[in-house]
Amino acid sequence: MSSPSPKDELVEHIPALRAFAISLSHNRATADDMVQDTLVKAWTNIDDKFRPGTNLRAWLFTILRNTYYSNRRKMKREVADVDGVFTERLAVKPSHDGNLQMSDFRAAFAQLPDEQREALVLVGALGFSYEEAAGMCEVAVGTVKSRANRGRARLVQLLDLNEDESMELTDEATMAVITSNGPSSL
Repeated sequence: MSSPSPKDELVEHIPALRAFAISLSHNRATADDMVQDTLVKAWTNIDDKFRPGTNLRAWLFTILRNTYYSNRRKMKREVADVDGVFTERLAVKPSHDGNLQMSDFRAAFAQLPDEQREALVLVGALGFSYEEAAGMCEVAVGTVKSRANRGRARLVQLLDLNEDESMELTDEATMAVITSNGPSSL
């Protein structure tokens, strides 16, 4: 007569597993989840990892104990977000929106005169001060300020933006060109 399959013996150990899980977690619902996870792991791995003739109960308790400690490690890295406050801040805008707006920006930027584009790139995108940009262009500081300001105003006009409207681009440097901020201040 053949010995019973280890899978058939799993049910016999459920009460002891549950008691052990309750002693670890101090919570019946968590304990039941841990026992269920243990049984699923045991069932799926019993043919590959369990050696017949060894102590099935000890093997199950080891799986349960490892499940408990794995869950505790995960919980340390997780943030409780009951009200969904953190989740709301993690939302990501679809990349295609940024790509479309970036395409519009490039087309509008290309329509600017060379001097305005140069001033916007130096001051806005690359973050140089007006004084540094003026030195590079060999013009007065006021000239760079004027070019950058006229360039921004023209971009807003070309992109058909209202003053209360923001342009949501994925590119930090592009936003710096449109606003009067350098890339590090975004």
